[in-house]
Amino acid sequence: MGFSTTVIPVAGLGTRFLPATKAIPKEMLPLVDRPLIQYAVEEAIAAGSRRVVLVTAPGKESVLEHFRRDERLEELLEGRGQRQRADEVRRLAGLAEIRAALQERPLGVGHAILQARDRVQGDAFGVMFPDDYVLGQVPALEQLRRVHERYGGVVFAVERVPRERVDQYGVVAGEAVEEGVVRVHDMVEKPPVQEAPSELAIVGRYLLPVEIFAEIERTRPGAGGEIQLTDAMRALMQRLPCHAVVLEGTRYDCGSVLGFLQATMATALARPELGEPLRAWLAGRFDVDR
Repeated sequence: MGFSTTVIPVAGLGTRFLPATKAIPKEMLPLVDRPLIQYAVEEAIAAGSRRVVLVTAPGKESVLEHFRRDERLEELLEGRGQRQRADEVRRLAGLAEIRAALQERPLGVGHAILQARDRVQGDAFGVMFPDDYVLGQVPALEQLRRVHERYGGVVFAVERVPRERVDQYGVVAGEAVEEGVVRVHDMVEKPPVQEAPSELAIVGRYLLPVEIFAEIERTRPGAGGEIQLTDAMRALMQRLPCHAVVLEGTRYDCGSVLGFLQATMATALARPELGEPLRAWLAGRFDVDR
């Protein structure tokens, strides 16, 4: 049971990064030398997606523009003898079939995903949030795909968080069915610490059956008039299996300034051409281990 489409909501305002995101979408902020959205699209492709639907908002045209062909730039780089850079720019246009869906008003994550309904192909599709950047050996969405092949239904990612922080997340209740995989019975949004059913917090990777669209349509708006994806998932799990995958790798919250800085440093240190010189620079100026 594979999937060919991944939906990536990019309609958020990025208020935690103001004033930087006043004119630049937060998904276009660069981790080292490529924007967050490119990492997300490349992860989707690595998991088998051929089509990526970007759910955008007015004023976010640059997110789509990043993946369009720019022959003038390619010719300019070629003319300067920068063939490798020209090839990298050219490669962006052929990464995947990129489609756009417009969310005109910020009515919640569930509403954003619903806007992609007509562009999704197949019986299941991926959902990714670029803010949740995962650095590891196996791409996060690929980890979900492997579990989805065995169980079907709803599959999403979780990570263990300190008990005192569970009230900041959606938390799952369930039991382990194999190493790193939990059969989910319920999801509790931001529970009091003493009442949380586990320390497994939901993070931004999902594999969903197309039946989720009908459930989203039936979901009533909650606080702030927003339609939540987790409410639709809870309804769907009453008739379809639901499993959580404990992610292997390190997740960085790139929606926060600190998380973005941590992700930038970790990504640079993991690059063969940057890691050693960066460690040497850090060791020469700060009290860090090489």
